[in-house]
Amino acid sequence: MCHTGVAKGRIMPGLISAMQGFCVIGIVIAVGYVAARMRIGGPSAQMVLNRFSFFVSSPCLMFAILSKEPIFDIFHPSIIVAFFSAVLVGVVLGVAIVSALRGGNTDGYGDDFDDGDHDASSIVDIFQSDVPTIPRADTDPDLRFYCEKAGEEKLTIQQVYQQVNPATVLVLTDLGEKASVGTGVILTADGYIVTNAHVIAGGQNALVALYNGDRYEAELVGFSSTEDLALLKAVNASGLPTAPLGDSEECQVGDTVYAIGNPLGVELRGTLTQGIISAIDRPVTMEGRVMTLLQTTAALNNGNSGGPLINEYGQVIGINTLKMSNTLSDISATVEGLGFAVPSSRVVSVINDIIATGGFHGLPSIGVYVKDTEFADGTTHPVIDSVTENFGAEEAGLQKGDVILAADGIGVSTNTDLLAVRRTHIVGESVVLTIRRDGQTFDVTVVLYPVEG
Repeated sequence: MCHTGVAKGRIMPGLISAMQGFCVIGIVIAVGYVAARMRIGGPSAQMVLNRFSFFVSSPCLMFAILSKEPIFDIFHPSIIVAFFSAVLVGVVLGVAIVSALRGGNTDGYGDDFDDGDHDASSIVDIFQSDVPTIPRADTDPDLRFYCEKAGEEKLTIQQVYQQVNPATVLVLTDLGEKASVGTGVILTADGYIVTNAHVIAGGQNALVALYNGDRYEAELVGFSSTEDLALLKAVNASGLPTAPLGDSEECQVGDTVYAIGNPLGVELRGTLTQGIISAIDRPVTMEGRVMTLLQTTAALNNGNSGGPLINEYGQVIGINTLKMSNTLSDISATVEGLGFAVPSSRVVSVINDIIATGGFHGLPSIGVYVKDTEFADGTTHPVIDSVTENFGAEEAGLQKGDVILAADGIGVSTNTDLLAVRRTHIVGESVVLTIRRDGQTFDVTVVLYPVEG
């Protein structure tokens, strides 16, 4: 009887010790959760705390508790019941915490997604070969996008945000075991959306969320990994807000620009940053491939990929695609203010080709080099300086010294005007040039051949 009484007397302290141990473990988990939500210690803090908790502190705590208890009491039925009860509670708590982390916001998505953005140290991943399996959209092959001329009146920063933010969407791509978070720009009221190709790379399904909480499933029109652009179509969408495409050819170094996106994921969606254009036609080489981009000081972070770079007229003049966080020669050196965007003039050429053919086949080229020349009558027109071999211009019989008066019936005064008309076409189509030669004026049909760059 005495032995039984002692055993009973020792069971409750053992049970209490075990429950105290689980309470301490719960506190460690809670501290890790709070630290992760408040971003204390940087982006890797949560992973470090989790590993320390489950692989170091928890085992040490359990061994410390068990070492103080007689072996027969440790394996007493009541302790075993308490253990499995605690395990069950832990599982429930773990599910609750995970649900809070992944769905503790109005969008039902957490902020711990891999958004697919890449710094200079991983910039080569832009050209990843993971092909998306997102359902394909039925499109109108005759649809064309154009770059608009800048307006006459500049907008305030507040007006720019009010105009473009409603047309800026959160792009969520299902990658299977994880998701990718990026940004996109609505181009048409029925839901054509441009984003970066690396945002949807390897995706199985895609969802776009508007600033007002509306969501649409998105289908894939097409993409170009080399240009890092993709075109999506929101399913059954209508009456959506849109952002106008401006002409990046009009940009100058020093122009004020703005970026809108979702840096670091869902919680900071709709963030506006301001900067200037630092360089135009900046070649960025990655794995032997060259992208000609706009360089900007506007702050870009993971989650901004696919978002708009906007001029002071509220027009999208680029699609933000990457930033550099360190130099290519010294990965330990931290750099700031080096963001890059695909210029809108290139975006238009790429997405027009994607709509017509499902992919990008290169920039359409006439095959001439021209010089803007002023004539005695005060007019200015591009004059052919040289003709490229094996291109459409040579086949059509164009010659050095030919004056280009118009393209597709639209008068051209500069090479910029000529390029604007060319961008309305895709590779394989033709442009009709009005030529003046030796006092004679005539039309020539030129087939557009592909060219890189």
